[in-house]
Amino acid sequence: MFVMIRRIALRRIALTMKVILTRDVPRVGKDGEVVTVADGYARNYLFPRQLAVVAKGAAMKNHESRIAREATKGAAMLSAAQQSADKIRDKQFQIVGRAAPKSSRLFGSVTEADVAAKIQDETGVIVDKRRISLIDPIKVTGVFELTARLHSDVTVGFVIEVVTPEQLEAREKARLAAEEKSAKEAERLAQIEASKQAQDAAAATPEPETAAESAEAETAPDADDTAEVDAEEPADEDSDAVDAEA
Repeated sequence: MFVMIRRIALRRIALTMKVILTRDVPRVGKDGEVVTVADGYARNYLFPRQLAVVAKGAAMKNHESRIAREATKGAAMLSAAQQSADKIRDKQFQIVGRAAPKSSRLFGSVTEADVAAKIQDETGVIVDKRRISLIDPIKVTGVFELTARLHSDVTVGFVIEVVTPEQLEAREKARLAAEEKSAKEAERLAQIEASKQAQDAAAATPEPETAAESAEAETAPDADDTAEVDAEEPADEDSDAVDAEA
């Protein structure tokens, strides 16, 4: 009994083979993978349609060389995708659409192709429109957050703003009004500061009357000197009297 089971197992093993897929095959594997399939399935389906080759000899060496080349190429592609993602990440792209006056509904729509073209125009990055996460075309104005898959390991987010010429004109008017208001406020503050500086300068300058009084005080005789002169005059009078009596 044991010998019979062993023979059946060996027969089943002998009826399978390893092959290298040269294309994606549903429910079997992807291009370049080494898989084990039934011998009859390989000979009657895969080989006639050139979907696989036997995994041995020169085919196996070519497969290993291909894997090495793809690994090198994959690393370069990943690096390039990461650099492209840095140019797109969190950036806002503006697309102008046509609409009726005072309406947010567009006459047409913004598609994945429009978004991809806008990204390429502003950043130089080529994005496959099929890798942009826009399920339905945009038919109204507004801000929309989207993503783009640049690589199997690199997905980047960005923002699309859809506006109309009328909205842009209104924004420009509001911007000019704000700038004018800001300029007037700056001028008012400058005038207040200049007036304050003038008042401070006037307070620090001495008045002319004070300067004149100071000059008079310097030229006026000292009170002590005047008292000494008055004290000396009686002595002169007494001397004159003595001379007369003699």
